[in-house]
This record gives sequence, C-alpha cells and structure tokens, in this order.
Amino acid sequence: MTTWPALRTPLTARIPGSKSITNRALLLAAAAQGTTGLWAPLVSDDTLAFRTALTDLGIRAETTPDDQCWEITGAGRGPTGPTRIWCADAGTAARFLPPFAATGDGEFVFDGSAQLRARPLHPLAEALARLGARVRTDDGGDTLLRIDASGLDGGELALDSSLSSQYLSGLLMAAPLMRTPLAIDVHGLVSRPYIDMTLALMRHFGATVEESAAGRIEVRPGGYTATDLVIEPDASTASYVFAAAAVTGRSVTVPGLGSRSLQGDLRFAEVLRLTGAEVEVREDATTVTGTGRLRGGFDVDMGDISDTFMTLAAIAPLADAPITVHGIAHARLKESDRIAAVARNLRALGITADEGPDRLTVHPGRPRPARIACHRDHRIAMAFSVLGLRAPGGITLDDPDCVGKTFPGFHAELHRLFDGPAAP
Repeated sequence: MTTWPALRTPLTARIPGSKSITNRALLLAAAAQGTTGLWAPLVSDDTLAFRTALTDLGIRAETTPDDQCWEITGAGRGPTGPTRIWCADAGTAARFLPPFAATGDGEFVFDGSAQLRARPLHPLAEALARLGARVRTDDGGDTLLRIDASGLDGGELALDSSLSSQYLSGLLMAAPLMRTPLAIDVHGLVSRPYIDMTLALMRHFGATVEESAAGRIEVRPGGYTATDLVIEPDASTASYVFAAAAVTGRSVTVPGLGSRSLQGDLRFAEVLRLTGAEVEVREDATTVTGTGRLRGGFDVDMGDISDTFMTLAAIAPLADAPITVHGIAHARLKESDRIAAVARNLRALGITADEGPDRLTVHPGRPRPARIACHRDHRIAMAFSVLGLRAPGGITLDDPDCVGKTFPGFHAELHRLFDGPAAP
C-alpha cells in the first residue's frame, strides 16, 4: 500500500485573492482621488467583470503583465454617463456599482446575465429612490436597472438587509461621495462580517464612519484617498482545502490568512473543530489537520458565513452522526437556491438530506455514483469536488468550468494537494 509521507507535514495551498475584498477595493479605488495599487487581486470571471464595468464607467485600470498588481485611477467623484454597464454574473457589480453611479451625472443602464437578473435587486432600487435617485426597474426584463443620476443628497434611511448584505455595502461605499451625511438604520442584517469588511476597507481609504450599538451606521461626506492594498487570500475558497484536509486526514496551511483577516468566512475553520479536525489560526496563516474521522451530531448556525455552509454539507455524509446547518434562508437567493440544490445533489448520491426554510440536515451515508447538478454555481462545484476525494470515480460535475467565477485554477490545485491516498 502506498503511503503519503506528507500526511502530517502541512502542505501549502495556493489560494487566490479574496473576491469580496478585490471587488470592494476596486470600487473604493475608483471613487478615490488618485491612483491605487491593488496587489495580488483575484483574477476571475467576477472580478474581471467588475473591473471591465469600471472602465465602462470611465475609470482607468492598468495591470502588470503578470496581473500581480492592478492600478486603478479615480477622480474622487461619481462617474459621468450616458453609458451601459454589463455586470455578467457578478452580484457585487449589480449591488455596488449602481449607488456609485447615482452619485455621478447622466444615464446609467445596468444589465447582466439571466442568472443575475433572477437575483433580487428591488431593495437597492427602493433605497436609491428614497435618497433622491431616479431609478427605473420596469423595463420588462430587458435590463437590471436604469438610473438618471444627478448626485445623491444622503440623509436618513432604514434598510431591510435580510436578503443580502450587499445592498448595504453598496450604499455605504457610495456615501462619502454624497452631498450630506448618510445614516442607515439596519434591520435583519445577514452576513454581518461582510459589513465589517466593507467598513474596514472604507476606513483604509480614508472614510469617516461611525457605528452605534443600536445598529445605526453613519458615514460623512469627504470622499476617499487613493492608497495601496495587498489582497489577502479568499477565506471562502480556503474552506474547500480546509475541508479536504479534514476528510483525508492530511494537513494544509493557507499562508496570508490568519487572525488579522478581514474575512468572516475564516470562521469555517472553527466549524471544522466541531467535526474533530485540528485547527491552528496564527497571525499570518491558518492550518487545518484532519484526524481521518469526521465527527457529527451537532447543529451550527452558519448565517454569518453562509457561503461556506455548502462545504460542510457536502462532507457531512462522511460524519458519524447527522449534521444540521441553520440560519441560512438567504442562501436560497444566491447563484442558485443553494439549500435546495445541495439537498437534491445529496439525495442523488443516495444521502438522506432534510431541508427547511432556513436549514439543512445531512445524515451519514456512503455516496453512490452520481452526476452533480452545479446550476452554474461555483460553490456547489467546489464543495462536491471535496466529497469526491472520498468517493473517487463516483462523483462527476455537469459544469466543472463554473469554478472560473472565483477560482479558475481550483481543480488543478485540489489535484496537486490531494492526489494521493485518503485516510480510511
């Protein structure tokens, strides 16, 4: 029998830059006065779509030949129309760019793929209208959003953020370009760590932000100042190699992703502790080591880190008892209805999966051969690829290339790290 000498010696995973940080930093750099260097950005379908949308808005973007640095030059104000912006599949582009455009002048027409059009945008449109923007969404499905911009005044706003935190992030990032302070009372916020990330990056670019214990966030006008930023590895993407370590009994380190991370999804490593994995989070790196056995029998709220619930659900059949994830109702409004899609795929594998409006329970079982329906959703493809490490030859993906949305090199990296005998 072949043994793997690196079973307990940590392998170093090559995880690309954070999508969430890259796209927020692109927007903030575009809104800032001067030229910002973004180092180690994520180069993927979503971030390239976002960068292209910025150039359509008149923002200058230059890159080094190796794409290790993107230089974004902003004018310190909103853009000038008329122009049409294609958001492709990128939800962040559709939620972050309209508020930025509304602080400018002229007509801006936003459009995107059929998948993106199916995702809700009305809370953002309604919020922009309350701030004085002229917004139209009644184009018979021909566009996402049409804005006739003449700047935004700011003011008082109550925002329901129970569907997505991205509406709030988009409004907050545009606020320093408004004529008066913006104060938002937030209700039903999901994915709070992403708002913490947004506020930290806004402050990095010089914004003045105040928060109250009652959930009120106030941003004062004054614009942004260009400043360089090194993009840390993507914590959501790291969840797949961490989970793979847990189910194969191996040890994997992600450098550059540690206790000082801006990303809440690093908490997935702590969820893996519940399964029995050994986890070490240092200032500059995180290491997960599997024990060869996956422990179940617990219930975990993953509402704040919902992009990673599929990673846990996909490996849950290998546990010794059922695992329940709850607090994830908003995951039904992502690239797919992720709760339903994951449950159907698990059942296709012969695994018992029970779903509720905001939860999913996965029971132990031996996966049988099946073809996974990815629904053009990168996270479904990556999550079930991890389960495939313990069911070799039994799991195939109907759309393996959809991982290009956030990690074009995913399959090659998973193969590099784990192409060896798994723990029994």
